[in-house]
Amino acid sequence: MSAVICGSLAYDTIMVFQDQFKNHILPDQVHILNVSFLVPRMRREFGGCAGNIAYNLKLLGADPLPVATVGQDFGPYQAHMQKCGIRMDYVRVFDDQFTPQCFITTDLDNNQITAFHPGAMLSAHTNHVRDIPEISFAIVAPDSRDAMLQHVDEFAARGVPFIFDPGQAMPLFDGAEFRSMIEKATYVIVNDYESQLLQQRTGWSAQEIASRVKAYIVTLGPRGSQIYTEGTTHEIPPARERQVVDPTGCGDAYRAGLIFGIMKGKDWPTVGRMASLMGALKVEHPGTQNQRFDYAQFSKEFEEQFGYAID
Repeated sequence: MSAVICGSLAYDTIMVFQDQFKNHILPDQVHILNVSFLVPRMRREFGGCAGNIAYNLKLLGADPLPVATVGQDFGPYQAHMQKCGIRMDYVRVFDDQFTPQCFITTDLDNNQITAFHPGAMLSAHTNHVRDIPEISFAIVAPDSRDAMLQHVDEFAARGVPFIFDPGQAMPLFDGAEFRSMIEKATYVIVNDYESQLLQQRTGWSAQEIASRVKAYIVTLGPRGSQIYTEGTTHEIPPARERQVVDPTGCGDAYRAGLIFGIMKGKDWPTVGRMASLMGALKVEHPGTQNQRFDYAQFSKEFEEQFGYAID
């Protein structure tokens, strides 16, 4: 089961400030803001939408093919992917640029100050999915603007079924572009906030968006998710997590379960529950690619949580 995963591969550098930002930022002096935070705790995680989705798909036993552009510092991430058995055939390295990276500083109130360096991601349009042989399924996840537009066009031209996942790239497109990409997509997935924004931008209701694709999937965080398809709305319950350690990457894990379920030909209530369980299993671990299980363990957990077997 091969799936092409278009999106970013990035490093996430996460730092914790042992205080509250509000104690060090003077509201009446923000026009001359100059602050420095001591961050004794720091960790570096492998991230990016394409990397996270591919990692979770591999846990399920699929064969993900990330399509991304990275930089001269990609070595450790590449070694990690290869150790996981994920092919790097369509990951292009630019020796004069850096791999995309996100620097996140969190205070004790869980407020965050984030800086994102896109690096080689700005060259993602140099990868053409038209050149990849025998694609059976794909997802266009957040990436550079030009790359997302190009990937949508090339998948549609080839007749490849794919998921359009605008995510963090929502601000990059106007209503006309969204309408065009939705009409070319097979499936669309967003969270509840993004759904409202997408409806506002396109002028289409959730039902009108759903009428243009095979399924419109809206995730609702701890309230589960909704799948609009063929005039029906499937209410998907949330899976139960044993503990909430870190929600980062939960959405990407959900997408991996969604892709896997669709490719396995499962019905929509089952597909949604598979996706929900993948998200819950991710939440139990720190970072985005530190959970460990195989398909047999996943299947057992699915039956325990939802009361029926998926095989």
